[in-house]
Amino acid sequence: MKFVRRPSETVDVNLTPLIDVVFLLLIFFMVSTTFDTRQALELVLPSSGSGTTQEASPVTLSITRTGEYQLGEQILNSIPALREALKTQAGSAREQGLVIEADARTTHATVVVALDQAAALGIQRVRIATRQPAALDSEPLETP
Repeated sequence: MKFVRRPSETVDVNLTPLIDVVFLLLIFFMVSTTFDTRQALELVLPSSGSGTTQEASPVTLSITRTGEYQLGEQILNSIPALREALKTQAGSAREQGLVIEADARTTHATVVVALDQAAALGIQRVRIATRQPAALDSEPLETP
């Protein structure tokens, strides 16, 4: 007895729906993810035993180890640039205050310049950010 053989069909897997789902997931995660745009500064704050915790001030001036100023996202390399940047923020700094985050290894003169510029603009509420003292400070201060 002779049977008629049907030609065998090739089995194909349709990947189009799988690719669509992967792209939709990729778009979903890209849209729902928030990115932190603030640049982190490498600051070592000085320690203080009498410091108190304060609410965050909207005007924060950071001073790096090399004496570079940063107000918000703006990097300031000169004293006139610092003066102009503080002048634009002077209104809210007079109301809310100014927080200076100075690296413990920066020179005293750079902090004094920032304090002078704030005083010249009439900013009276100035706070200096510190950290809680550890039992033994393991990080010695270096002079630049």
